[in-house]
Amino acid sequence: MTSTLETSGQSAAPARVATPRHYLMCRPDHFTVAYRINPWMDPAIPTDTSLAVAQWNTLYETYLSLGHTVELIDQIPGLPDMVYTANGGFVIDNVAYGALFTHPERQPEGPAFMEWFREHGYQVAEPQNINEGEGDFLLVGDVILAGTGFRSASNSHEEIGALYNREVVTLNLVDPRFYHLDTAISVLDPLTGDSSANIAYLPSAFDTASRLELEKRFPDAILVSEEDGAILGLNSISDGYNVVIANRAVGFEKQLCERGYNPIKVDLSELLLGGGGVKCCTLELRPSAGSGTEK
Repeated sequence: MTSTLETSGQSAAPARVATPRHYLMCRPDHFTVAYRINPWMDPAIPTDTSLAVAQWNTLYETYLSLGHTVELIDQIPGLPDMVYTANGGFVIDNVAYGALFTHPERQPEGPAFMEWFREHGYQVAEPQNINEGEGDFLLVGDVILAGTGFRSASNSHEEIGALYNREVVTLNLVDPRFYHLDTAISVLDPLTGDSSANIAYLPSAFDTASRLELEKRFPDAILVSEEDGAILGLNSISDGYNVVIANRAVGFEKQLCERGYNPIKVDLSELLLGGGGVKCCTLELRPSAGSGTEK
């Protein structure tokens, strides 16, 4: 696929600046696939917990090497999907909006994450509507992109908009492989609050109205190939310059380089058996200045 950079006639990529980030992760000490709640999961396929831990540790060490702060929540036995911390909540300015999971298998995770937030000085807003945290809520500049269609209910979009007093843009997911928004969109410039904030996305994951909305708001977005989308290549993390991506997302890697980003590839193939990648394993913590939660 030809990148937007090439088609727009731009001759040089803009300079990118990395900004230290603050993340929450969960070591997958009890990882397995014991049930099926998304198309990626098949309990009949064996999983290797030690391999999952080793791959996760590479991601963890990558963040530390980039200068990011990483905090950890202990995985609870019997909750193998806690490793996908992105689903555990959504945090802006020290306010943590808790998760209320769709499937019974994951519902105990919601209280566990909210307890962690409280213990670490965050103001917790207990949800009244079904939502799966940063899996379906992505902050792009000053706007929250909000996914619905498979997990988070659309009325949670109204709830989160009122909580943070920010514009919320509802996007409808239509392909069950991309059951969370963070499997179909990668936020590339997450701290930018003006028109240069940008994303990458897979158009076919969305309905027509949502595609038109994305085209209008992000005319310079990277459009990834079906091949990269199909391995959750968009499930990635950016600090504004360094973008940690799936090691098999070679097309996306090339597109990022063309735009002046520094793609860093990691192998999370074992965790992909549960339907998660880089972003799924990473919840961004956004404490307000002077909140006392910064480490």
